[in-house]
Amino acid sequence: MIQSKKDYRAYLLADNGFERPGLKVLISNIIFPNNILHFKLSLRRLEYYKNVKKGFFNKCIYYLLKYRFKKLSVALGFSIPENVFGPGLKIAHIGTIVVNAKTRVGKNCKIHVCTNIGESGGVAGAPVIGDNVYIGPGAKIYGNIRIAGNVAIAANAAVGNSFLNEHKLIGGVPAKEIGDFDVKQLLKNID
Repeated sequence: MIQSKKDYRAYLLADNGFERPGLKVLISNIIFPNNILHFKLSLRRLEYYKNVKKGFFNKCIYYLLKYRFKKLSVALGFSIPENVFGPGLKIAHIGTIVVNAKTRVGKNCKIHVCTNIGESGGVAGAPVIGDNVYIGPGAKIYGNIRIAGNVAIAANAAVGNSFLNEHKLIGGVPAKEIGDFDVKQLLKNID
């Protein structure tokens, strides 16, 4: 969670490869809009204003940013609340992504379209997902569960149970460990 301006810059660097968009990125974004980049920049700025900035004026800016963020979220099909994802969020494509506000995801997560992460009907608690996780298209992750780091979740997997072993491929309906897997094949720039 962003707790300072230093954290804010670190999140931007991990998400996008830069702390502050330079002139080249700004001009490129005007000519060839990158809506996912705009979404991630808006998300991190919103988190910064919510967690760090205090006072009446900054609260007003926060609500203005939240309004613009909601409009962008609806346009892109993303329902990703603030303070859920750690640094290094990668969104593969524009399309439906729904994440519960109680979910917690570690650093370096790559997420694809048609993904739902949230609570299970009637059971309180949302998933807690570790670092360096790849979530394939159409994956459904639900319930009060834990998923270890360095894991790949296959396309269209229905994950309703905890998986605590690292370096695994998880897939199927219902999900199970398919085998050993090196997530570095799918995620670049991880330790």
